[in-house]
Amino acid sequence: MARIVIIDYGLGNLRSVQKGLERVGASPVISGDPEEILSADGVILPGVGAFGDAMKHLIPMKEMIYEYAKSGRPMLGICLGQQVLMSDSEEGGLADGLDLIPGSVLRFPRSELKVPHIGWNNIKVRQDHPLFEGLPENAFVYFVHSYYVDTAPEHTLAGCEYGLEFAASVVNAGGNVLGTQFHPEKSGDVGLRILKNFVGMC
Repeated sequence: MARIVIIDYGLGNLRSVQKGLERVGASPVISGDPEEILSADGVILPGVGAFGDAMKHLIPMKEMIYEYAKSGRPMLGICLGQQVLMSDSEEGGLADGLDLIPGSVLRFPRSELKVPHIGWNNIKVRQDHPLFEGLPENAFVYFVHSYYVDTAPEHTLAGCEYGLEFAASVVNAGGNVLGTQFHPEKSGDVGLRILKNFVGMC
């Protein structure tokens, strides 16, 4: 069975991600230990909260995360975990991200739409990738965010519309570093299928 580690860096809803993975037959561990993370078949970078806080917590782990990403094994960032994969964010003043995927994190512009964007919305898959195998067209998933990812089409796995189109899911050039702005662990059968696909990739 694939060994999946949920990275514990002091921020994120670790237990709900763990429970989601357990529901699709995985036995993930939650750990901040570099040896455990570097020996994993797949890692998940969760995250809830502010970009700057997340990056402060991740600084001691940066080199380890880069080493893991270079290995070609699957890595999935969820919600804030997707955002920190990007080059930078304007949240709380411009801050650098991990820059594993080129792109920026921007605040939704003022409009009649409520921010944060909370609730169910449909995504449009833009590229074939094992992460989204077997998903229905225009699948609905669950979002909670005030900032969105802006990246190039080649790094956009799926798009979503909320006043503007943003990257609901991203991928690096190698295809192994992935992110979802939505929460698969809160997205019903569709989300469980995505988690199952990730486990299969591992």
